[in-house]
Amino acid sequence: MRKFYLALLVALPFTGIAQQTQKPVLHGKNWMAITGKPLAATAGAQIFSQGGNAVDAACAMLAATATMWDMLSWGGETQALIYNPVTKKVIAINAMGYAPTGATVEFFKSQGMANPPEFGPLAATTPGTPGGLMTMLAEYGTMSLEQVLAPAMQLAKGYPIEAMTANMIENNKAKIKEWPYSKEVFLPHAGEKREAPEVGEIFIQEDLYQTLAKLVETEKAALKAKKSRKEAIYAANERFYKGDIAKEIVRGTREQGGLFTEADLANWKVKIEEPLYVNYKGIDVYKMQEWTQGPALLQSLNILENFDLKSMGYNSANYINTVYQAMSLAFADRDFYYGDPAFDPKSPIKGLLSKEYAKERARLIGNQNDPNIGPGDPYPFEGGTNPFKKLLESNSESVAVNNPGQPIQGLDDPFLEQFQRGTTSVEATDAEGWVVSITPSGGWVPAVIAGNTGVGLSQRMQSFVLDEKLNPYNLPEPGKRPRVTLTPSLALKDGKPFLAFAVQGGDSQDQNLLQFFLNVVEFDMNVQEATEAANFNSYQMQSSFGAHEIKPGAITLREDTPSWIRTELNKKGYLMDFWPRTSGPINAIWFDWKHGTFWGGSSNYGEDYGISW
Repeated sequence: MRKFYLALLVALPFTGIAQQTQKPVLHGKNWMAITGKPLAATAGAQIFSQGGNAVDAACAMLAATATMWDMLSWGGETQALIYNPVTKKVIAINAMGYAPTGATVEFFKSQGMANPPEFGPLAATTPGTPGGLMTMLAEYGTMSLEQVLAPAMQLAKGYPIEAMTANMIENNKAKIKEWPYSKEVFLPHAGEKREAPEVGEIFIQEDLYQTLAKLVETEKAALKAKKSRKEAIYAANERFYKGDIAKEIVRGTREQGGLFTEADLANWKVKIEEPLYVNYKGIDVYKMQEWTQGPALLQSLNILENFDLKSMGYNSANYINTVYQAMSLAFADRDFYYGDPAFDPKSPIKGLLSKEYAKERARLIGNQNDPNIGPGDPYPFEGGTNPFKKLLESNSESVAVNNPGQPIQGLDDPFLEQFQRGTTSVEATDAEGWVVSITPSGGWVPAVIAGNTGVGLSQRMQSFVLDEKLNPYNLPEPGKRPRVTLTPSLALKDGKPFLAFAVQGGDSQDQNLLQFFLNVVEFDMNVQEATEAANFNSYQMQSSFGAHEIKPGAITLREDTPSWIRTELNKKGYLMDFWPRTSGPINAIWFDWKHGTFWGGSSNYGEDYGISW
């Protein structure tokens, strides 16, 4: 068998001048695969080694991370940006599930809920990841579903579970015991002191294996019947959403108190969309549409274009204050205006991404943090009238009353766990020119498993709100997608790929991605330096999870922030706490067109990992 000598992205100790980052830059010229788990990166490398393209490899990594419960499962959701070297265009894959039949504001309020639940069968949107994977593979890949799912199926048959997932299961076992199918999968040592798998124990998911085997079986039958590769993959997709797998998902979900109907799964479709983008200093930055938080990064860039960030100095008090407030302005708009564009009312996205609107917002940034920053009115910038002007005015009055200029205390563990609720990311590219950036999520531990399918259900219903004062565009309705935090990124320069980047971390995602991008563009960091660099995280926006809390002025900084910066930020009204690492587990690829190579970066904590050739 031919041997491949792989460049591995591994943690290295700091060794002074010769090693400026804790991990080295990952270099490659033929392909690159980076994701949230070492075994999943290996799955991508296997597909590349078998001749697959970046889409094939990305699908294999997505399947592997979903099987390994890397803050997602097979019943979760997938969002992807893909650069097609044939058309030289970026396309967006919307594989977000939607609210099931009966999921309305009135229903949740009738259950005594102020918000949709964080966990359980009522937190579940319809599964999106299987459809997203099969659509990407059918439309843009080259391999069969059988080839791409092979690593994940081997993992489902049994793999040595790593500490993070094993301990997460143990720490959440009380919740897991509420759901019979989850208990059967996650707690192999029921009744013992430790009921979760031990670290390094072979973790077996036979039901999930059988579900994936059914998809491969259907594909094989279609190919035998002389169907094309694409038709055969879509036949498998049909079985998942309309066949016996769908029936068992619905049965198992409803048995545990969920709302799914067979029609909910049958009617759900992946959407291939036009992404949104803005130009920042000659670079086109692409994000998903406003059913994600992605446009908040684009708004932030538009606002920051009005400032000389480089002259402020990297992470100076002035820089931090300016970027913090720019994010506060953009995220205030996110919190009030973003929602599923397939439903009325439609978000005023043209006005929100207007450069003139950004200039108006930029004028609000001062030398002190403003804890009362709220949403603006973008409608005049797209020639319209705001239908929620009275709601906007009443919100402004209540913010001024509730936040009298003092930061809110309480960056406690439960709040931070919610605010930065994780996911994973998948980045892949190849010599042919395909580039893939994915931020999948949903179905993290503790998850409800849907009957005997092994499929863990999403918890994304919690990203809806039930009070129109919070966001009249993001109220639950059957068939509607919630406004989510998931946000892959692609950037082009001179019409060619420049950066592919994504990160896990809930509401902190576009904060960390914004600062990563500025690290590269404004401060000339290489891709690994930019992933490890000290970012800051704001909490002056609604959490997209749980009770949708907001904590104006609260900021997390890296613990090596100098005392004089701390003093200045304190004077500017910030409530600070400090962590050893603050960049978020960013995964990224930078394209070196001078040498025709790829540079990969992956943050220096977490389990994210890359392989290239």
